[in-house]
Amino acid sequence: MYEAPAYRFNLALRRAGMLILVTGSTATAASLMSQVIAANGLDAVGCAILVLFTLNFGWLAVNFWSAVFGFLVRLAGGDPIALMPAADQPLAARTAVVMPIYHENLASVAAGLEATLAGFRTSGAAAHFDFFILSDTRDARVGEAEQAMAEMLRRKHPSGPSIYYRRRAENTGRKAGNIEDFVKRWGGAYAHMVVLDADSVMSASTLVALARLMEAHPDAGLIQTLPMPTNRETPFARIVQFASRLYGPMLGHGFAFWTGGDSNYYGHNAIIRTAAFARHCGLPLLPGKAPLGGEILSHDFVESALMSASGYKVWFMPEIPGSYEEMPANLVDYLKRDRRWCQGNVQHARLLRMPALKAMGRLQLGMGILSYVTSPLWLAFLLLSTADAMQHALIGTVYFRPGFNLFPNWPVATDFQIDLLLCMTLAALFLPKLLGLTLALFDRAARRGFGGTVALCASWLGEIVGSTLLAPVMMLFQTLFVVGTLLGRSVAWEAQTRADRGLGWGEALGRLAWQTVIGFAWAAAVWIVAPNFFWWLTPVWLGLVLVVPLSVWSSRRKIGLALMRARLFLTPEETQPAAELCMVRRALEDGVGLEGARAVGQSENLVPVERGLVMPHLRWPKRKPIVSSKIQYDARDSS
Repeated sequence: MYEAPAYRFNLALRRAGMLILVTGSTATAASLMSQVIAANGLDAVGCAILVLFTLNFGWLAVNFWSAVFGFLVRLAGGDPIALMPAADQPLAARTAVVMPIYHENLASVAAGLEATLAGFRTSGAAAHFDFFILSDTRDARVGEAEQAMAEMLRRKHPSGPSIYYRRRAENTGRKAGNIEDFVKRWGGAYAHMVVLDADSVMSASTLVALARLMEAHPDAGLIQTLPMPTNRETPFARIVQFASRLYGPMLGHGFAFWTGGDSNYYGHNAIIRTAAFARHCGLPLLPGKAPLGGEILSHDFVESALMSASGYKVWFMPEIPGSYEEMPANLVDYLKRDRRWCQGNVQHARLLRMPALKAMGRLQLGMGILSYVTSPLWLAFLLLSTADAMQHALIGTVYFRPGFNLFPNWPVATDFQIDLLLCMTLAALFLPKLLGLTLALFDRAARRGFGGTVALCASWLGEIVGSTLLAPVMMLFQTLFVVGTLLGRSVAWEAQTRADRGLGWGEALGRLAWQTVIGFAWAAAVWIVAPNFFWWLTPVWLGLVLVVPLSVWSSRRKIGLALMRARLFLTPEETQPAAELCMVRRALEDGVGLEGARAVGQSENLVPVERGLVMPHLRWPKRKPIVSSKIQYDARDSS
């Protein structure tokens, strides 16, 4: 383990460097922008443009420097202050693998669980893991099918980890309440718990490695892996999977570089110290009604902030392999999920003043808020810039202002400032992508995993085009989401679509046509009034104009398979798939035999003996003194 004083000093230097680089680059860009605007007079509109540009560039700078640090960490072969791999020794404690489900595709759930369970046949650690399927399903018939699935998995893996199923009578607290119910009923029997989503897949070796890390580092409260998106075949999903695989590890290392042991939790594919979670991560009930009040929707960021505030380390380890997830297959389903995330993150604004949090916890919550608030800021910047350009085009250059003028007001040339500002902005946007490509090109195994050098470069260019066209679409939708949340419009908790669902033209027009109208109107107004600004605005209006056909075509699985045959947007999870992913694909292609399963009802062989923990909740707005509960830990099999 690291020496605590050296760790703190190293981490302080990193954060100070990050702060200096972000503020320095943002101040430089803001200074250049102020010179460009002031050349024609710094009026109220110009001041507003300057403020909006500074805020947006500051957010870009955070991501840019995180990418640079991640690039350097990857080049160096690792981070010296990160958790070191634990020794390969027998496990001493027990771990629960918990999967909350809610009206899911049971064939997909069963395939993922079976792929993980199969890995325990040779691990020698099966006795140290139990699996819990925690259902919030409201339909009794679906619940019976879920029980049948659990029984089928038990019969197919009799010598593996124990498998338990529980369906709650009430959905109190949604997913967070589901996990809390597990902790209160059975958490005392397990030193750790690994939380999975219904679309998560983790290898048995990864679960064992995470458990060993927790045993080797008793100050670690949570270790988050970087789940790689996989198994989707539509063009939309394939492009996102490619981008996540190419840039995600580098960005993850950069984020971990300056957050250290005060990192974040993504709500799944992570291991948690159960007793610490029970003592310190009880969520407060916010005053008022949803969406800003009531139950906390996005619980994960808050739980990691509370865990860190309690003195435990929260580590993000993107280098841990064997962690996977699935993603929405089309733009509409992606936006539905993003709507929930937006409401949850905006709700966190009310938590920033919680006295229990540390500075890094507040920063993590603030960054989650900014990830959505920057969209309306960017939209406002573009609208004001458009209005300013159109005003100058209509009025022209004003040589004599109202009142007495002894000399004309000659325009000031700012070509140098404009060129430098453009270069800085393009670098902040696209250099992280180039760094991710560079890492892959200099790694032979990575090049092969992405389909080869030519295919990798072609896919990289295609991803840039796709993300550029998608950016203004996401900007408008996220602006709508933020405004709707602030106006009190709450999102419903619905089952997620986890399949390669194609969009019809009717659905696409019904949901996206308004963006096309905005794009055409915006482009036409600029073309008529300020044609010189029209081409600068092309990346914005073009994505809006094309959103309907692109959303339909990008949801077509046949097109995605054609791209795969052309070796475009391949990922190592497809070209060099892990055994778990191969099992999932075979199970889904061949069927997992759920029709032969038999539900046996709630009985002792499906529900373990309860051995729970007390999980107190934080009071709002003051923190209630928390008394640690005594953990009744028993190393014997709880079944």
